[in-house]
Amino acid sequence: MLTGVGPWSVVEKASGQLVGQAGLWTEPGWPGIEAVWFLRRDRWGRGYATEAATAALTWVFAQRPDLTEVVSVIVPANAASVRVAERLGMAYVRSEFLHDEAHAVYAVSRAGWVTPTTRQQAYG
Repeated sequence: MLTGVGPWSVVEKASGQLVGQAGLWTEPGWPGIEAVWFLRRDRWGRGYATEAATAALTWVFAQRPDLTEVVSVIVPANAASVRVAERLGMAYVRSEFLHDEAHAVYAVSRAGWVTPTTRQQAYG
């Protein structure tokens, strides 16, 4: 089933190496359109997940005026991904049992999304 969303390749500019995937995801029964990031462990902590997810959120809110929120579904023990979600302005909204495992669902609403340009203007 085509949904109009999917992950993108994340390529490190300096080296030209593929370092992971990030973007958007959904599947039947999923809590909503999800911002996702999957990066090589040796590239963690460099801001790639936040940068790629920011681009995905900006794109999807511009392209889908009907979309009221974007979620991220995170295994609660994954503290690094929780921090990325929080940097994106997402907040914990509920727990769900998905793919045989408990997950925390974080979300940001269209109204709550602050684009990088707006964020820079507001916080300088």
